[in-house]
Amino acid sequence: MSHSHDTHDSCCSSKAHPEPQHQHHDHSHGDGDEHDHDHGGDPSAFQTYLPAIVTLAMLLIGIVFDNFFKVPAFQTIRPYWYILAYLPVGLPVLREVWETFKAKAFFTEFSLMSIATIGAFAIGEYPEGVAVMLFYTIGELFQMAAVNRAKRNISALLDVRADVAHVLRNGKYEDVNPEKVAIGETIQIKAGEKIPLDGEMLSEKSSFNTAALTGESKPKTINKGESVLAGMLNLDKVIEIKVTKAFSDSALSRILEMVQNATARKAKTELFIRRFAKVYTPIVFFLALALVTLPILILGSEYHFQTWLYRGLVFLVISCPCALVISIPLGYFGGIGTASANGILFKGSNFLELITKLDTVVMDKTGTLTKGVFNVQKIESTINEKEFLAYLTAVEAKSTHPIAKAVVEYANGAELHPATDLEEIAGMGLKGTVNGKTILAGNTRLLAKFNIPFDLDIQDIEGSIVVVAIDGEYAGYVLIADEIKEDAAAAVKQLHENGVKQVVMLSGDKTSIVKRVAGQLGIDQYYGDLLPEDKVANLEKIKSDKTKVVAFVGDGINDTPVLAISDIGIAMGAMGSDAAIETADVVIQTDQPSKIATAIKIGKATKNVVIQNIALAFAVKALVLILGAGGLATMWEAVFADVGVALLAILNAVRIQKMKF
Repeated sequence: MSHSHDTHDSCCSSKAHPEPQHQHHDHSHGDGDEHDHDHGGDPSAFQTYLPAIVTLAMLLIGIVFDNFFKVPAFQTIRPYWYILAYLPVGLPVLREVWETFKAKAFFTEFSLMSIATIGAFAIGEYPEGVAVMLFYTIGELFQMAAVNRAKRNISALLDVRADVAHVLRNGKYEDVNPEKVAIGETIQIKAGEKIPLDGEMLSEKSSFNTAALTGESKPKTINKGESVLAGMLNLDKVIEIKVTKAFSDSALSRILEMVQNATARKAKTELFIRRFAKVYTPIVFFLALALVTLPILILGSEYHFQTWLYRGLVFLVISCPCALVISIPLGYFGGIGTASANGILFKGSNFLELITKLDTVVMDKTGTLTKGVFNVQKIESTINEKEFLAYLTAVEAKSTHPIAKAVVEYANGAELHPATDLEEIAGMGLKGTVNGKTILAGNTRLLAKFNIPFDLDIQDIEGSIVVVAIDGEYAGYVLIADEIKEDAAAAVKQLHENGVKQVVMLSGDKTSIVKRVAGQLGIDQYYGDLLPEDKVANLEKIKSDKTKVVAFVGDGINDTPVLAISDIGIAMGAMGSDAAIETADVVIQTDQPSKIATAIKIGKATKNVVIQNIALAFAVKALVLILGAGGLATMWEAVFADVGVALLAILNAVRIQKMKF
């Protein structure tokens, strides 16, 4: 799926959205014209907070001299003192006003705050003018700290790339940047080191911590010939691996890219609030203007300009939409970070929102609900068993299908010659030539396609079978067994408990096996003996009911078309096929189907926080706006109402990151 590098902006200051150095985003303001600002800064750095500290100190000193000491000399310099106090926090905002004006965006929170504070100075309310800008800046700093915290949570989990690869070159190991290691080279990883690149295990075996990729801390043992992925931590001994993918194509690089791009896809609520803010801000500006000017028509000679100007300025401060526009993207960002910590990658906040409406989950069987680890149980052949296996493995040797791998592993190299003219017949099996003989290996549909007679009783066998024909004659079959995943039954139960009304299983496996697995797991509907195009047809039939929100869960290349047409495509396993992971909207990094229910819970928790923030912001602002218009709220109340709501909304959004799922 393409990744749009859209903006991660809000109506509020771009300085509140520091971006990772490797990624560039534009920040839109007002009417959507874009320009760049670099406010950078680590939230822990003293200089980030210095302007607010200086302004706060000067404001407090001014208030003390105003109300307690009443020194005549201070009254002389009073306006200049407060102007100086204003500049550290006011100048950056005034600069933003200038930039947004140049971009033809006249109604932003920058212009609202600037008009309110300059207006307060104009009527002699100096402390209030400084306080408005100071507390606005403090709100921005809180937001920046919250965003950076969420980003640190994600980067701490995911940015575990090794800086160095020990590459075997000219008979000795050299330390090389992983980006400069070629596919096929051998690298060494010592105990306690991270795997720098995806590869194939050359050593006998070792134990690995896979938490960076899967969120699971339980060690995983990987044997010779199996895949190891960048980001895994080698726990046991010195090992060697053969590099199979370039640095940029590694599983870890893909995961990092997915998380970094996730903020580009906005949820509908987030998009609505951004559009709302663009309309809302000019409306409140003109309402404030009306509040200042219209009373003269009613009051006549009793109209007092300074009183109504003050009320208009109070109205402007209260109406700033920051609490809404800060907290909602932050809520979704926190949700994406929390999901990542749980081994679930959302490719956008739109999917985080959509998953809360999920009512139908369609699942593949092999590798999703079952382990996809097959073992040969029985061989029935009409010829010598060793010869039978040799023909079969010659055809299956190049296949990546789990059943083919099981057969090849069981045969342990009993192969005549590599097959030639190898052809895959979709959903049926393989055809090839071995020692001049035409070999067919697959399911019973393959033999039926070529009109080869076979014992029909084998269709009733409960288990996966590979049937073989040699030169147009049936030669026997291999019975293969797969295991159901430990948490598969719990996963189906949890889906039902979390609002999913229907769980459907689609499989290319025999209907008898699919029926047995569906019964064991409590699945509502099942379909077996499906070709890849049959899966698409079944999903389209389910999706024909437009009231349904449908997810498809799969892990193989053959699942890619179904993942693409579902409302939410969910790929299983960081070790699933590249095509499935690229096409999916959500990636479950472990092989646990129960994580789908966890993803729904995180989506619902995020949505609840967003709704709470919207309700809080609207309720408090509406109340204080009415009081301000009636002259019952001063600018001090306006400041605390605006900043207080923003801070509460930020703290509520950050709460998602603390939740356990």
